[in-house]
Amino acid sequence: MTPAEEEPVLQMRSIGKSFPGVRALDGVDIAVRPGEIHAICGENGAGKSTLMKILSGVHPHGTYSGEILFEGAPCRFRDIRASERRGIVIIHQELALIPQLSVAENIFLGNERTGRGGVISWSRTLRETERLMRRVGLGGEHPQTAVAGLGVGKQQLVEIAKALAKRVKLLILDEPTAALNDEDSRKLLGLIAELRDQGIACILISHKLNEVRRIADTVTVLRDGRTVETLPVGEASEERIIRSMVGRELTQFYPERTPYTGERAGQVALAISDWTVRHPLDQQRRTVDSVSLDVRHGEILGLAGLMGAGRTELAMSVFGRSWGRFERGEVRMHGRTVSTRTVSDAIGNGIAYVTEDRKTFGLNLIDTISRNISLAALPKVARRGVVDEHAETRVAERFRASMNIKAPTVFEPTGRLSGGNQQKVVLSRWMNTGPDVLILDEPTRGIDVGAKAEIYTVIDQLAAQGKAVVFISSELSELLGVCDRIATMAGGRLTGVMDRADATQEALMRRMTRTAPAAETAEAHTDEQRGAAE
Repeated sequence: MTPAEEEPVLQMRSIGKSFPGVRALDGVDIAVRPGEIHAICGENGAGKSTLMKILSGVHPHGTYSGEILFEGAPCRFRDIRASERRGIVIIHQELALIPQLSVAENIFLGNERTGRGGVISWSRTLRETERLMRRVGLGGEHPQTAVAGLGVGKQQLVEIAKALAKRVKLLILDEPTAALNDEDSRKLLGLIAELRDQGIACILISHKLNEVRRIADTVTVLRDGRTVETLPVGEASEERIIRSMVGRELTQFYPERTPYTGERAGQVALAISDWTVRHPLDQQRRTVDSVSLDVRHGEILGLAGLMGAGRTELAMSVFGRSWGRFERGEVRMHGRTVSTRTVSDAIGNGIAYVTEDRKTFGLNLIDTISRNISLAALPKVARRGVVDEHAETRVAERFRASMNIKAPTVFEPTGRLSGGNQQKVVLSRWMNTGPDVLILDEPTRGIDVGAKAEIYTVIDQLAAQGKAVVFISSELSELLGVCDRIATMAGGRLTGVMDRADATQEALMRRMTRTAPAAETAEAHTDEQRGAAE
């Protein structure tokens, strides 16, 4: 019997959930069969996470309407432990591991292996940890290794081993590859496929539609808290999924570039020369090595590189020396040498930086939209050193309208917003400082296709106003679709700069995997062009 012919292991029927002023879920239905990978797609705010929180007991029985059947029996989970006892385990996008504890301690935290008298049996714990680590592909690591010493990809595998230790029957994965590079993503998806073959059902929440189509058996699309459609993956083209998610055709996913024709067109806004930064802990290691780069007014400059290439380190060190130990280098704005020794210096000289980690470094999640937007430019909304709340609200309302931030009021806590709307708040904060140069570090990570298209449009509008934009992204297709020029980094060094017209994913990848200086790369590029001409 194929999975499609088997009785569902999970049925969620007519699920409804409301928050103050918001109907998050409205009659959602979903059925998952044994040994099936069931993908759930939808824009940020469509209700995916709320639905999974109901299933896993975060939102307990009685706080929602509808019914849940698991293995044919009704479920009324009061908390996460109740759902885990039935074999339902959720792995959130933000990993729930304690970095200072070992792999073994993390895997069995709250699920300890005990001996006589309830005392932890470390021999049994280590023995079972080794077995689980081999099962998820971590056989090369020691059970007593601190989780802090593992990369993000391996930490995801520890989370899955933790789920397997709870005898999981249904594994829920929320954006499992959002923070992983291509190689770690490939390994993780392979493991998920192996678990399916072992009879474990999986629910996969992902914005990466190519991964959904590669690994899922069935796709359910949610929009505005409702089930739009459920279909076999063979019938789910990317175009159909996107259309169902956003309720419209995305015929122009990347906006057509609007050229800047102002008086500063073509002039260099920001130039970095010989920028060199050492690792904060390993003083022998240069994480940014002699980088020289410039970006012009009205230009979107992409910055590509594999994990560890030094892109974020470069951006953060330029923005107030927020990362690493500065060794040497010069920053010029409009041809004039300026100081970016502190964040205040950088902001004062017209530089803004949107971090890649909006939840940790970009936002105060317990504070309001209004306060988050004004925070980097308080003098604009202050009188005699005191914040004018009316002025602050007016600024926030202006950005809520222009950025299409979906929230009932600007007094909504930012932590209640979807990922895409949180990202719009971060962008609004830095646009409010009136910068000449915006450095955007992975600005579309973890958000849906509809919100991505909106952010691409905002970036294009900023460039059309004469702003200089540095766009860091791990998605080469995104860089090719948005940027005017693309610079590549590897091993902390600049390895080339290409016009978009000359760039391909293959050409960019070659430069991202070499460590030659930019000058050597430029010579090689010239040689390639000469060879093609001959």
